[in-house]
Amino acid sequence: MSAPVSTGVIPELFRGLFDDAAVFPPGNLPVAEAVPAHRVHRTAWYAEAVGPLLCGAGRLGELAAVPPTSGAVGGAQEAGATPLRVGLVLPGGSAELAPALAAAAPFELAGVELATRDAAEAVAELDRLLPPHVPAAVELPRELLRGDGLDAVLDVLVDSPYRAKFRTGGLVAEAFPDEDELAAFLTGCALRGLPYKCTAGLHNAVRHTDPETGFEHHGFLNVLLAARETDRAAAAAVLAERDGEVLAKAARSLTDRQVTVIRNSFTAFGTCSIAEPLGDLAALGLLSSPDPLPQEDR
Repeated sequence: MSAPVSTGVIPELFRGLFDDAAVFPPGNLPVAEAVPAHRVHRTAWYAEAVGPLLCGAGRLGELAAVPPTSGAVGGAQEAGATPLRVGLVLPGGSAELAPALAAAAPFELAGVELATRDAAEAVAELDRLLPPHVPAAVELPRELLRGDGLDAVLDVLVDSPYRAKFRTGGLVAEAFPDEDELAAFLTGCALRGLPYKCTAGLHNAVRHTDPETGFEHHGFLNVLLAARETDRAAAAAVLAERDGEVLAKAARSLTDRQVTVIRNSFTAFGTCSIAEPLGDLAALGLLSSPDPLPQEDR
């Protein structure tokens, strides 16, 4: 798969922001469909906004079985072809790390996301097994990040080369943190200079209530703007904003330095749709599309 060609149309604030989680809920796109769709994303005019294809360890065999097309490969590398960039998601903890790294050998490993209940143990295993050029993020259950638990985990990670990962949604209402809980995480990371990624529930730009489920969704634009805050109340206020025009105006007023600070903090999020976040940015006037936006990929 060829590297994305710079078109200059993706603002720095959104470059590499959308990791392709098409195979995960609620999208659940079959791997055989997700791979060619991802190849299209990575060669389209908006390619600079798109991160790697995220895949769980248990589905790497499916990924390797997707036949190569147009000089790109799904599995084993062909002569002259570039391997698929894959972000490895390991919900089963450190025990999955060694076998998953071996199974991911045919791909270009763009990163590892390791869920754990013990941050120090996860860091030690990543130090021991992860190739030095591969970045990683460590995710702990939200119940362990409340109260003093949050500071303890972030203090472990800030002394490591790894990012934090925070879950911002899911398939039940309880999977969505409120503004104050998310603000505690964001400002805790900001005060330490600790980068992080998010996952789940962020495919729309602006905070909203889903009309079908009633779930309260954070907006990724809210999170981007809150990422520069070190005051918890101020961050929570940004996360609570539901007026897209207010958020868009704030995004347009950011200086280059502020954009750098934000993206050094909030590095990416997993989204099962690439079309929706791009469409939201275009609707808010934050993205000009020289060609049609992608079709819905969920």
